Amino acid sequence: MTGTEVRQSFLDFFATRGHLIVPSDRIVPASDPSLMFTNAGMVPFKNVFLGTEDPRAPRVADSQKCLRISGKHNDLDDVGRDVYHQTFFEMLGNWSFGDYYKTEAIEWAWELLTDVWGLPKDKLYATVFETDDEAAALWPKITDIDPAHVLRCGAKDNFWEMGETGPCGPCSEVHFDRGPEACDLPPGHECGVNSECARYMEIWNLVFIQNDRQADGSLGDLPARHVDTGMGLERVVSILQGGNGNYDSDLLRGLIGVAEEMSGRPYLGAYGVEDVAFRVIADHARAVAVMIGDGILPSNEGRGYVLRRLLRRAARQAHVLGIEGAFLGRVTDQAVEVLGSAYPELIEHRARIGQTVASEEERFGETLDKGLGLLTDERRKMKSRGEDRLSGEVAFRLYDTYGFPFDLTEDILRGEGLSVDREGFDQSMDAQRARGREGARFSTATGGGFGDEKSAFVGYDQEAAESNILALAFDGAPMERAEVGATVEIVAAETPFYGESGGQAGDGGFIELADGGLVEVQDTLKPRQDLIVHRGKVLRGSVTPNAAATFRVDHERREATRLNHSATHILHAALREFLGEEVHQAGSLVTAERLRFDFTYGSRVDTEKLVAIEDWVNARIRENVPVSATEMAFDDALAAGALAFFGDKYGDQVRVLQMGDFSVELCGGTHVSRTGDIGLFKIGAESAVGAGVRRIEAATGSVALAQVRAREEEIRGLSSLLKTDERELAPRIEKLLAQQKELERKIESTEAKLASGASRDLMEGVQEIAGIRVLVQRVDGGAKVLRGLADQLRDKLGSGVVVLGGVDGAKVVLLAAVTADLTEKIQAGQIIREIAPIVGGGGGGRPDFAQAGGKDPAKLDAALARVHEFLAE
Repeated sequence: MTGTEVRQSFLDFFATRGHLIVPSDRIVPASDPSLMFTNAGMVPFKNVFLGTEDPRAPRVADSQKCLRISGKHNDLDDVGRDVYHQTFFEMLGNWSFGDYYKTEAIEWAWELLTDVWGLPKDKLYATVFETDDEAAALWPKITDIDPAHVLRCGAKDNFWEMGETGPCGPCSEVHFDRGPEACDLPPGHECGVNSECARYMEIWNLVFIQNDRQADGSLGDLPARHVDTGMGLERVVSILQGGNGNYDSDLLRGLIGVAEEMSGRPYLGAYGVEDVAFRVIADHARAVAVMIGDGILPSNEGRGYVLRRLLRRAARQAHVLGIEGAFLGRVTDQAVEVLGSAYPELIEHRARIGQTVASEEERFGETLDKGLGLLTDERRKMKSRGEDRLSGEVAFRLYDTYGFPFDLTEDILRGEGLSVDREGFDQSMDAQRARGREGARFSTATGGGFGDEKSAFVGYDQEAAESNILALAFDGAPMERAEVGATVEIVAAETPFYGESGGQAGDGGFIELADGGLVEVQDTLKPRQDLIVHRGKVLRGSVTPNAAATFRVDHERREATRLNHSATHILHAALREFLGEEVHQAGSLVTAERLRFDFTYGSRVDTEKLVAIEDWVNARIRENVPVSATEMAFDDALAAGALAFFGDKYGDQVRVLQMGDFSVELCGGTHVSRTGDIGLFKIGAESAVGAGVRRIEAATGSVALAQVRAREEEIRGLSSLLKTDERELAPRIEKLLAQQKELERKIESTEAKLASGASRDLMEGVQEIAGIRVLVQRVDGGAKVLRGLADQLRDKLGSGVVVLGGVDGAKVVLLAAVTADLTEKIQAGQIIREIAPIVGGGGGGRPDFAQAGGKDPAKLDAALARVHEFLAE
């Protein structure tokens, strides 16, 4: 199974057991301000466990994006040094909010692991909290686990707590025995569950949440008992795929492959500096992609600083591998490719991810070599003086002048057994901050360069307003002046510009200064509820704080965005009308060019329903009913029937948008005054974005009309190309496809005959390795042809191993066949897993037969050569 298939099978398993499948929350916790990042699957549900928020359903399952890089849960220093630790990972989880408890949690965990995924029962162990007699009795009672494999352990391993305070309770962990060969400690070590070696791997934690840890350390009872389970996807996939660690799974191996290609060096899965570098790059690329996809941008503080640290650590590891110039963009793009089907926001923000990474690489690349040169000089001086600790002053100079985060300097030196004076570094940092406070107009530590400045939105009824500029900043640092050509972020006391929020893109336009200066606003952001930031470029003059200006919104961009936003509300009403009241919004994107609407629904929306939905929306548009917005108390809005969305956070006062008698929703965006203003609504696509979540993409107004006309032009072009009338286009294409299929069948038959005739010649290549007859040959052709040939050659061998590789178009095909008498000693799947990564692929199969695909034909010969080495080991 691929990682994607494992994730989906987990969600499908719990969906059939009454669980609502919910999309992942953002990596930035919306419900817990005490956390910098979502570090566990339960974070989005913490308020439910505390009894301060109602659950959407009593049973929920999900795959949650998690990042462990700050606070108590910080795996950054361990990443790369072994084959398991990661900063970013996916946490599969099923949840019971006051519904089922230990019996079902244990029974279903065992069923999924053994019956669905087929893990050997004799390799599974279950640990329980030392005083949890109930769980200890349930395991052997309701499953067929070996009773000797149920172990009692102390609070360190089997009492789960998210932090210093909050929900907690006893847990039961499932461990997998990877065999004595997996032990990574010196001889003489005694392997065991919860020991320090890698033999017994924890794969699933079933937490029975019943307590609330208070600030004084005491335990209180939660209002209801809950189940919180967590399983690291990468870890279980590595076990199911038979790899030696998480980085061998297809979730990470492809990223390493990109770095291999760019460096020209192989990843061996060992513990040398180059293999560590490969793992760091793969891990950090995923974390970087997810962070930027969720709206985090590099800066010198907070989450943005963590992102910058990851980017620069990865850049330094590229230096270790001899990669020159920009490289991380390609690795992060591969991460988007792998994760995008589960987390569609990555696909949505793919361009932003690439641009941000490229910009950071360019900035750091200019100083990396100089900084490393300074560090090398300092290391030489330290050794000549017999010192093993770099001064804090030098570490701060590396940070301040060359952009080296402290932990990057620490990481470089650690590899040589050296350390850094952290106290001296902090003292230098404090001194600089003190100097900055003396001359700065405000502190940058409280909000990306804007301190506690506030701005008011006045753009619901106007597209231009006069106001004073309160502050300027760029990249998290305050500015006193921005000259022509500079990129700048501007905050004003009042603005008609809408800041990106609620799925609606920010406005564009111009800021016209009273002295003749001009700034083009390219985007408008809303980092806080009371702060609107205009990001743009100075086209004329200069900009300073306190300057008077006219803020003028781009009317056409605003108008097109309004059409699309109002259309999403009508679309939402249509979906509930045709698909059922249980349909709810699961996300949206509204720009001037298009709208995208994600909604909860368990299956594909067929064409007939899509047409009906589109017709219903257009009918509401033609009715030209008024659209009104009213401010009211949140509770009053709900009482009036307004729709609110799971996971969104609302204040005491909310804005309620109503369209006729068919749509009432909470919304702070900009909208049309009557539905007729939308003009036309046209659905472009319907697709799946995750388990239980579908997506509709559409356009409105002149954009929709242009799309209709473009489609008509395409049809006319195809008709001309195929020399047929438009009405006969479909039958003509069907005839051509039938002809193509018949030609492909004839080609395949001819190839099979040629291959069969060549089998006698191929047999001359048989070699004997370790007493086994082995035939390894290159035969170009499709998978079906090679499968038939492999069967013939295996039969002719009688006893032995056949490995064939070929190129079919731009793809590589690999097959391994092993005779039945040898499968206990050699398995075809082992051979394929060994050689497929060389050609940038993966695959698997039965012990007697396995195959894989690949995308790097140039390395096919190297992959086939590896077979002889592997079998000889």
